[in-house]
Amino acid sequence: MSRIAIVGSCITRDLWPIRGDGAERLLYVSRTSFPSLLSPPVTGFSPAKSPPADLRKHEHGALVADITKTALARLLAFRPTDIIFDFIDDRFDLLSVGDALVVQSGEMVRSGYLTRPALKRRRTIPRLSAAGERLWREGAAEFAALLGATPLREARLILHSARWATAWRDGDRGVRPMTQAEILGGDPVEIADYNALLERQETHFEAVMPPMTRIEAEAERLADAGHRWGLSPFHYVPEYYEEIRRQLRALGLDDAFSDQPAAPSVPAA
Repeated sequence: MSRIAIVGSCITRDLWPIRGDGAERLLYVSRTSFPSLLSPPVTGFSPAKSPPADLRKHEHGALVADITKTALARLLAFRPTDIIFDFIDDRFDLLSVGDALVVQSGEMVRSGYLTRPALKRRRTIPRLSAAGERLWREGAAEFAALLGATPLREARLILHSARWATAWRDGDRGVRPMTQAEILGGDPVEIADYNALLERQETHFEAVMPPMTRIEAEAERLADAGHRWGLSPFHYVPEYYEEIRRQLRALGLDDAFSDQPAAPSVPAA
């Protein structure tokens, strides 16, 4: 029976029905990035006992996992049969805090943790900077080495090749172009810049990793104004998810979409 780990974002997690706090029969590692996933934990950080601000339990869990660096150990312990990667969460800047790196996700900003002493003295590394890209490449290579030296080498590797949509479907009113989007509610960014980054990341990842299977649905890559998480260049129309599910079933993962008890999972975000 399949034991699937996702190292990625909601574009892959949303392939499965959401029940309660997580996706069924998955281990889900989100709101992180290779440099952060493999970094030492932030010194002196202690999470709140209950989610701060307006964070939900699963959002807080993913944030704390990135700060305290527990996700990698859970991934190793899970012993997945398949690991699906996507890099949509790599839109967030990195924060350098002492010897640690963390992701400046929306959950990080909303949590109020950036005002804590452990995170106050930090330096921002923009995602699109040369330094940000170098750290990502180094992290991907380190992850590839770790994979080869652990039981993770037994897992089948699947790359969910993704891009930000450049058009969106406005209900019955048709399709409209989309060239800009916001990250963390800030100034608009150019979608083309992040799509170029994703292409470079995927090319490098396939070069340093063992052979893997690529799945993608370029023809169906259209944002959906009616998506349950709202309009975003990576919240796609239903046809997109249907096509990706079809490709996963073609790989023999039919049982991954059946109604079975949930496996332990890193909380979704």
